[in-house]
Amino acid sequence: MKTFHFIGLFFLFTLSCFGQDTTRLIKEKKWSFFKADTDTTKKNHFELSFGQNLLFISNTQQTTFLKNESVVLPTSAILFFSEFRPTKAMRIPVFLNIATESKQFLIDGVLVNEKAAPTFGTGLTFKAFGYQFEKETSVELELGPLVSCVVNKKNDLRIAPVLASRLKICRGSNFVMYLGVNYSFGIDAFGIMYGTGTIF
Repeated sequence: MKTFHFIGLFFLFTLSCFGQDTTRLIKEKKWSFFKADTDTTKKNHFELSFGQNLLFISNTQQTTFLKNESVVLPTSAILFFSEFRPTKAMRIPVFLNIATESKQFLIDGVLVNEKAAPTFGTGLTFKAFGYQFEKETSVELELGPLVSCVVNKKNDLRIAPVLASRLKICRGSNFVMYLGVNYSFGIDAFGIMYGTGTIF
């Protein structure tokens, strides 16, 4: 429940940051909301980035952990992220998380470690809105469903749905910096991702 509260607060914070006069922004052609861009300049169709992902994972021995009121500590992971853009509003992300440390659980004051398997996945995201600060600087919010795949300790492939969002700052024609959140319903994992990338 705390995870959903955090996600809700994140979106409220995002909306409050851009709570300006939208009518004026639309007239000035700076604001777009689920709308294809009519700009006839060069289109960029691919993004490649490198970043970090803090994962709060609780997908094994979950019942025992909950009974002991455990605390799930974040696991740091390297994030490889690419995104294809068949249209201006729709994106197809492909990602890979490689944990740099084990999963850690604090149970009754005892630190328990468990190997964190790599995860990969894809899905669909959509440009929810965009704001143009100036000619070369803009902010975009992407939202959408993804599918995450995990290979567990028994070498079994586990597939789980993921709800993801990403707030991006784009500078010039190819630089992007982002911060996002994601939640996997099947694995009970919450993640905070951030990084920088290049748009081709």
